[in-house]
Amino acid sequence: MPLGSHLEELRTRVMYSIFGLAPIVAVGLIFGKEILAFLLRPLFNALEGAGLGSPQATGPLETFSAYIKVSLIAAVVVGGPWLFYQLWLFVSPGLFRRERRFIYFLLPLSFVLTVSGVSFLYRFVMPAMLSFFLAFGNDIGVRTVVETPVPEGIVVPTMPVLDGDPPAETIKPGMYWMNRALHEARYCVEVVGTTPIIYGSPIHKETGIRQDYRVTEYMNLLLSLLLAFAVSFQTPVVVLLLGWVGLITQAFLRKYRKHALLVTAVVAGMLTPGDIGSMIMLWVPLFILYELGGLLLRIFPASRIAGKEEPEPDPAI
Repeated sequence: MPLGSHLEELRTRVMYSIFGLAPIVAVGLIFGKEILAFLLRPLFNALEGAGLGSPQATGPLETFSAYIKVSLIAAVVVGGPWLFYQLWLFVSPGLFRRERRFIYFLLPLSFVLTVSGVSFLYRFVMPAMLSFFLAFGNDIGVRTVVETPVPEGIVVPTMPVLDGDPPAETIKPGMYWMNRALHEARYCVEVVGTTPIIYGSPIHKETGIRQDYRVTEYMNLLLSLLLAFAVSFQTPVVVLLLGWVGLITQAFLRKYRKHALLVTAVVAGMLTPGDIGSMIMLWVPLFILYELGGLLLRIFPASRIAGKEEPEPDPAI
């Protein structure tokens, strides 16, 4: 094909990609709140476990900006197969059959590794990392509370501590209680019809440095770690590619195993925020993935993936 035809084909694929993503973006915006709540769940759980309430937004656009960001990212992730398909339609005519077999093998492997890395971060690394950082400042600067006798004639009031709110039909204006699950002191100011209007005042566990996490900062950290884990979990793909082009061999991988152990530790330290727990939780999978890459290279050498060479059809026929 001449250059002009290539550019026209590229323009067509880009337009198809954009038009295909448009309805996915619309769906992402519709379910953006649910997606944001899902991504915030590790932070909510960690804060509730530490008795520190809920995350906060310090600007009027902070929560809305996070909602837009995660909606668009979710749309791109869900629409990824469509984008790869359009890219494949543009690239595949220039590849031989043997070269296409490598793509057919690597794409599913890369997808599985990406999902595994993201799931591992969400289910294990984020909860452990948040718990570490929340606990780190709890005993820094803790103030000593002075005990003093209660003056005669003064009765210290008591507030009922509940695991939730009382049944709505039993709540009357002026009632107050402590909601253990929400870490709030709750007050009923009025009842409209049968619906009680309840105000809540956050309560915090006694601590040294009270950590009030912002939504934007947490989402930026989470999204950067999602990208880091998705990329780092591609280690077997990199090992396979280097082995297939002849830059490394099985003997090379065995010889430099100790060096790989050090390199993966350095990479884990660079990609994680700095706590030893999350570093180890990335370091161990990275080294296992390095070994997995060597195992896959032994099982699937380039000659096995390429198969027998078949004559390519003549495009002029």
